[in-house]
Amino acid sequence: MGIYVNPGNTSFRQARNSKIYVDKSGLISYTNQVLDTLQKNLCVSRPRRFGKSMAADMLTAYYSRGCQSGQLFDGLVIEKDPSFQSHLNRHHVIRLDMQQFLFNESHLDIFIHKLQEMVIDELTPDFGDCFHVDQYGLPGVLRQIYARTEQSFIFIIDEWDCVFRVAKERRDIQKEYLDFLRGLFKGAEYVELAYMTGILPIKKYGEHSAINIFDEYSMLAPAGLSQFFGFTEGEVLSLCAREQIDFIQIQKWYDGYILDGLPLYLLCPALSQNLNPASF
Repeated sequence: MGIYVNPGNTSFRQARNSKIYVDKSGLISYTNQVLDTLQKNLCVSRPRRFGKSMAADMLTAYYSRGCQSGQLFDGLVIEKDPSFQSHLNRHHVIRLDMQQFLFNESHLDIFIHKLQEMVIDELTPDFGDCFHVDQYGLPGVLRQIYARTEQSFIFIIDEWDCVFRVAKERRDIQKEYLDFLRGLFKGAEYVELAYMTGILPIKKYGEHSAINIFDEYSMLAPAGLSQFFGFTEGEVLSLCAREQIDFIQIQKWYDGYILDGLPLYLLCPALSQNLNPASF
């Protein structure tokens, strides 16, 4: 079990153990369908408090070889899916939270190099005899591993757009980052699935559009994934009934969004204060 390569399931386990947990495991049914297809590159863009990180933690717990997560999915929707056992903890996962590399503005000039260095260090125990590190960095290493072993990887990247929020005036850093993502994902046979989350939509940044291979699942175009991010009205009703909270008051305080005709509620202060849903 590593920090970045085949990590464990601690974050998802803590969500499952929390007082309030809402089952969003149906998302796994969709990601299983697009594994190793031309639709394997997904980017989910939502405002904060829509459960993007929880979903990333869930996917990591499900796919990663670095843990045994069967019990964490007991009783969840995905457990009944025919594909459930086929992919449970059977994939090499590289999990990155870009905020962890950019919690200080001084990291802007080094984070891409350090990110690659840390991931390569964790790949070395299992694959060190399959690669040598050269100027192509992590993409070059992963290509060598795939060429020699045919081992592919699932990438789960949270807060992919953090760079554009931290480095608003640093076009040089933005370009370097987009070039890195393009080199990592475009035409890469070693990618089984690339799942990214962010606040900002994928778009052309300046003169660069390095990640146009991704299908975006945004607020305006959720493409059937809307129910997996935020609380549905039925879920809020159920939570209010269980905790003896007046749903009408919650509804008046915060009337939610409507996506694909489905009313959705993000984690509003009223719910947070009364329900303490740590999983979101």
